[in-house]
Amino acid sequence: MKYQSQSVAKLYFIAAIGLFVGQILFGLIMGLQYVWGDFLFPAIPFNVARMVHTNLLIVWLLFGFMGAAYYLVPEEAERELVAPWLAKLMFWIFLAAGALTILGYLLFSYSDLAALTMNRLLPTMGREFLEQPTITKIGIVIVVLAFLFNIGMTILSGRKTVINLVLLTGLTGLAVFFLFSFYVPDDIVKDKYYWWWVVHLWVEGVWELILASILSFVLIKTTGVDRETIEKWLYIIIAMALITGIIGTGHHFYWIGAPEFWQWWGSIFSAMEPIPFFMMTIFAFNMVNKRRREHPNKAAMLWALGTAVMAFLGAGVWGFLHTLAPVNYYTHGTQITAAHGHMAFYGAYVMVVWEMSAFWAVVACLIMGAVVGLINGLLIVKTKVPDLLATLGMMFLLIGLQR
Repeated sequence: MKYQSQSVAKLYFIAAIGLFVGQILFGLIMGLQYVWGDFLFPAIPFNVARMVHTNLLIVWLLFGFMGAAYYLVPEEAERELVAPWLAKLMFWIFLAAGALTILGYLLFSYSDLAALTMNRLLPTMGREFLEQPTITKIGIVIVVLAFLFNIGMTILSGRKTVINLVLLTGLTGLAVFFLFSFYVPDDIVKDKYYWWWVVHLWVEGVWELILASILSFVLIKTTGVDRETIEKWLYIIIAMALITGIIGTGHHFYWIGAPEFWQWWGSIFSAMEPIPFFMMTIFAFNMVNKRRREHPNKAAMLWALGTAVMAFLGAGVWGFLHTLAPVNYYTHGTQITAAHGHMAFYGAYVMVVWEMSAFWAVVACLIMGAVVGLINGLLIVKTKVPDLLATLGMMFLLIGLQR
């Protein structure tokens, strides 16, 4: 670390990995509930396990993005963070809010939780991925505003690079679009319409800016390629990501009661959404091929390439498979959607966060490999059916050993 304040990132990375382990465990619980329908019922019903699983995903990724920013920005800005104490304070507030919310899901019925948190004063609960009580959402806004202040003032008072400005733009967009979670119209069509302004414009919009900036930072550090070359690629990638991603939101409007023209607009622009991910793959391999030095951290370079490839396959190829309206008419809500969502998240965002927090990723992968392996052994004994969990367990173990 070049700057002492970069050590703040360690807290965020440890929390991210811990919450990631929790997310995987609840995913395994849901898998077991498919085999044994009454597994952990009524203590943890399937819908509660799924809610915890998806909410942990959102929270740990936010921790990961914040940790990456706190590590990346001081080096890019060539100065210490403006307020390291604020970063630490917001960390504990965010962690406490997240933990209390998850406990609320597990200990109370959802209606009781809504009453307990006085959701009636500003109703925002009840929508997928945005199930958090209103008070938690307000807490997230406060934490993110403090985070943006800390990062923004550090950038504005230091060296300004394309990487940290793109990162700041992506993080600001993340905060702005989250505000639509407070708007819950009575009309179900409008409700779904603006719900996608949070969900889609996060994962297929501003988060891609965050991904591209972090990937560019890692490639500069590991390849020694001129910053100017990498920044030119970055400009093109984010331009294509925003052009295709924003209008491509229309592929979610096909069957919700929105105007018919969205079937054309959504199909055309979302069909182009794989382009920035393909460009990202070409970019990563080009930079590695043009490297001017052999960086000792081979794993970081390998994961930079892996991030680009997996993002292209998960978000690009798997997304394209069911994005055209005539195809989506038959495939929406099927396992194709689930496969796309899981692989896209893993390739685009999970891998890039692990890239920035190598040590803790090793620990998490080794632990998860052992846990998944044990659960798989139990399943084989009980059901006498060798299943995918064997492969999953070995995957985690191999990833951990490789790192």
